[in-house]
Amino acid sequence: MDALYSRLLVTRFAECFAFYRAVLPPLTGAALAKGAPEGPYASWDLADQTLLALFDRSAMAATLGTAELPAYAAPAQDAAMLVLRVDDVDAALDLCLRHGGTPAGVAADRPEWGPTLRSAHLRDPDGRLVELQSY
Repeated sequence: MDALYSRLLVTRFAECFAFYRAVLPPLTGAALAKGAPEGPYASWDLADQTLLALFDRSAMAATLGTAELPAYAAPAQDAAMLVLRVDDVDAALDLCLRHGGTPAGVAADRPEWGPTLRSAHLRDPDGRLVELQSY
């Protein structure tokens, strides 16, 4: 039984599926457990636990009866992000950018967050904020 995991509701399912399929195995060791690029659902497991799942946003809106609401509000600050702990932030950032991620900031040492912390920020193909970090 899965204890707790994140499920991202995405509008660009195929692109997000390709991105996470390419970056999750080398960065976290998670393997695709269910799903395909056509959606509407996919999940990646680490050992016997789900690490991350994707679900088509319009499918969830149809389930909830909220399909008539706008998918996005006016530009705003990010409300959430996916954080992946990696061995090498720079190599992980390069991998993510090669598979459809877009940079949101430069890789940097952040001693104010932790004595040996290094992080980089990017966006997945759906625009979701992702932080790569190492200690």
